[in-house]
Amino acid sequence: MESETSISNSIVVESIPSALTNVCRQILSKLDDYGYSKEDTFAVHLALEEAFSNAITHGNKMDPAKQIKINYYIDPDKIEISVEDQGGGFEPEAIPDPRFGKKLFEPDGRGLLLIQAYMDIVEFSEQGNVVHMVRYKEKPPFTGS
Repeated sequence: MESETSISNSIVVESIPSALTNVCRQILSKLDDYGYSKEDTFAVHLALEEAFSNAITHGNKMDPAKQIKINYYIDPDKIEISVEDQGGGFEPEAIPDPRFGKKLFEPDGRGLLLIQAYMDIVEFSEQGNVVHMVRYKEKPPFTGS
């Protein structure tokens, strides 16, 4: 995009699964405009779907009267998305790893794992009702040991 170096927007939608279609269309088309790869677009799409689904199911407890707020920021280097529900929140560290024990054979419970696998940064608000996700176009160097 030559005329804009970044874009940010806030969207508030009903807490129903079908509301995600227009949100994805809006955000993912912008990634294409900024020249993000198919891999980046897939990763963001998957993480957004999982975060949105968790917000509906676990945060808003399937209450269509509640809303979900999505904030996003896109520039040539990264995309940031926050998904906020109106629920009471949760403690991410209390969620069992679905790759071990009895969770291994259950069909659900892999959303957080997928989000963390496909996004470069995943953070939760103190209350636990907002997930903030970042995906870089160029991956930052690994600084861990």
